[in-house]
Amino acid sequence: MKETLRTIITNLVEFPEQVSISEKEDERNLIFEVKVAESDMGKVIGREGKMAGAIRTVMKALAAKESKRITIEFIG
Repeated sequence: MKETLRTIITNLVEFPEQVSISEKEDERNLIFEVKVAESDMGKVIGREGKMAGAIRTVMKALAAKESKRITIEFIG
């Protein structure tokens, strides 16, 4: 799942080499912290948070297949 998230994020940003994703996992929960360059934060979040919402929706669908709950936090 982490690689899927990385692929989505790196295709959106101008500086893909600055994308960093850390993962924390327990029995039923996954937490991803996504760090991107300050100038790319707007591209990842999108107007009114629509892009971030779409990314979360796709990742929640993937996590549901594995009976997990997922949280994605964007850090600039």
